[in-house]
Amino acid sequence: MAAKGNWTIVFDDKIIIKNFAEGASEGIGYHIDDDSFWNDSKFSNIWAIQYGTSNSSDEVEHKDQTPHTSFAEANIGDISQFSNKWDTAHLTQLQSDWDNNNLYDEEGNSAETESEKITRLGSRPTSYSS
Repeated sequence: MAAKGNWTIVFDDKIIIKNFAEGASEGIGYHIDDDSFWNDSKFSNIWAIQYGTSNSSDEVEHKDQTPHTSFAEANIGDISQFSNKWDTAHLTQLQSDWDNNNLYDEEGNSAETESEKITRLGSRPTSYSS
């Protein structure tokens, strides 16, 4: 498989990774629990994808002896089918992080109003797009 691309997709693990996402030094990956998506027949012979590499002829790795191909040559659709799934999972994570970032006093009571929380953190995320 080629050097790390912008996106890494591992089909057997049902994982989509956006490499160097959100300023992270490593990629952020999410397990996408959607069997109907992963079991689509167009993916039946694909083991992994490294999309956006410097060597585009080595982006798609097959399960059998089929030579590695570019994403376009694999004829499996657009990268957005993966990035949209990642975006949805990432938005869910951002919202959870926001929801769980609360200040409490010594007795365990909330130490801020919602407007104070918004001032401290910004508004709760409502959308995300790669």
